[in-house]
Amino acid sequence: MNDIKIIHLTKKVLRDYLDNDVYWYNQTTAFPKSKVCWLVNNDRMAEDDYCGVVAEENNKIVGFIYMVPDLVKVQNNEEEESKKIYWMVNWWIHNKYNGNVLSTYIYNEALSLAKNQVIVKFFAANTAPFYKKRPFKTIASYYRYTIFFSADPSVLVNKFSFLKPFKPILNIADQFVSKSLQVYNLHKLKTRTQHLNYEYLNELDKQTWHFIEPLCENDFISKTKVYVNWQISRQQYTQTPVGPKNPYTSLETGVASNIAIHNLKILKNNVIIGFVSFLIYYNECNVKYFLVEDDSNFDLCVDALIENMMILKRKYICTDDTRLAENIRKRNTTIFTHRALRKTLAHNDVNINFENRTILQRDGHFY
Repeated sequence: MNDIKIIHLTKKVLRDYLDNDVYWYNQTTAFPKSKVCWLVNNDRMAEDDYCGVVAEENNKIVGFIYMVPDLVKVQNNEEEESKKIYWMVNWWIHNKYNGNVLSTYIYNEALSLAKNQVIVKFFAANTAPFYKKRPFKTIASYYRYTIFFSADPSVLVNKFSFLKPFKPILNIADQFVSKSLQVYNLHKLKTRTQHLNYEYLNELDKQTWHFIEPLCENDFISKTKVYVNWQISRQQYTQTPVGPKNPYTSLETGVASNIAIHNLKILKNNVIIGFVSFLIYYNECNVKYFLVEDDSNFDLCVDALIENMMILKRKYICTDDTRLAENIRKRNTTIFTHRALRKTLAHNDVNINFENRTILQRDGHFY
């Protein structure tokens, strides 16, 4: 590891990268520029707070840890206060160093910088043996649902490599199937949503925050208007119509030829009945917020979400909300659903009582 350079990323370091504007050219970077602009606008992140560790060899990234500081509400002597924790969002190592001591080294470095106040919302299956040997505890289990409105040949080929020679045929078949499903589902949806209106937002207005605030009051992560606006900001994503001309690639999602976030309030008789925020990334629709105040309007808000997804021609939708997933399947014709059990871990040094605490889809969602 003599030739390896370890870089600690703080808010101040990222700000310096932006000011110098030399970090994003002719190389693979940890973050796209848009994601860094977004991160430095996080008011919960102090200038000396850490958000990552990078390992470089000959100016090329060979290891990367990405963390986001956040605030959890805790009770202390009958008074509520906020405690800082760090979501560990990504842990990546170059294939060259897979299984090497470098991977563990940068992980331990990140833990040390965060003073062990780390929560891992999701971890890859191949890292499970690692966590079993470490001082981490399971604090939540949930299902991630991926609901397909298309056979999506790219997903099939990735899963079943023997289908690769047949991908052109699969693409043609999928175009017919997905188009037919879209027409059929949209016909039903437009009938059900004909009395609804949608207002699309770049940031929350007073009315929308007034609707959201009580619905997030008991969230695991403290929500403020400023925080939610930051979490759903369009600033973190950049569309590149001529993608191959972009001067750099990045490990973190943020730059693509087809990427955007959509935030909308759902109105019935000019009264807000729901708020939805979702990311589209190529064929994927990934739900960040799905908030409904009155259960009698839940179905309508599901219809509004899927209508928007269909108009945007996405092929599958991802959510950690079981009720939402089951309702989508019930009210629409789909191809199939993939359900995967996920576990959230916390380091043993995180002194929080996790009993009767629920980590929701919108908590720690920085995709």
